[in-house]
Amino acid sequence: MMIVLSIQMSLLPLLICGLLSRLGQPDTPPCNGSQAWTWGCQWDQGDRLAKDGEHLMGIKRHRRLFCQVGIGFHIVVLPDGKITGVHRVDRYSLLEMSPVERGVVTLFGVRSGLFIAMNSSGHLYSSVHYGPECDFREQLLANHYNAYESAAHPGMYIGLSRTGRTKRGDRVTPTMSVTHFLPRL
Repeated sequence: MMIVLSIQMSLLPLLICGLLSRLGQPDTPPCNGSQAWTWGCQWDQGDRLAKDGEHLMGIKRHRRLFCQVGIGFHIVVLPDGKITGVHRVDRYSLLEMSPVERGVVTLFGVRSGLFIAMNSSGHLYSSVHYGPECDFREQLLANHYNAYESAAHPGMYIGLSRTGRTKRGDRVTPTMSVTHFLPRL
């Protein structure tokens, strides 16, 4: 009797949270018009896809991108427009990662006020204004690092050399450790 009561009491907060989360949501329509709603009913695919990415849109993350190449470097965007890697964290290494669409982000230097962009030859540069060359596809790799591919120029990735200099995007691939970045707080 006591075991059954403790199990029921442990499920009570879960039940309350479930009920409270449904308060602000509209009623779910039944499947196929006249059929009563069941757990197995299929929703319109377009509605589901539209809602999948909504939780990420507009969320800006402040991170430092760390690359474990050489002695380890953080990407910095300096006020003079230079993009490079530094070993120690400083005020120019804080980046604002803003989602543009699903899997595509912009990298904005918070302190310098400049966007990271990549031109058609694969060189990283900084830009005061947002443009299509500022978009990067964020790819989660098998080793839990991220790779950032230019959305405007597919096949070109952000990479750092063993000395902390930026590498040309057409000379690196996501299998190389120079393109593996760990977003840190």
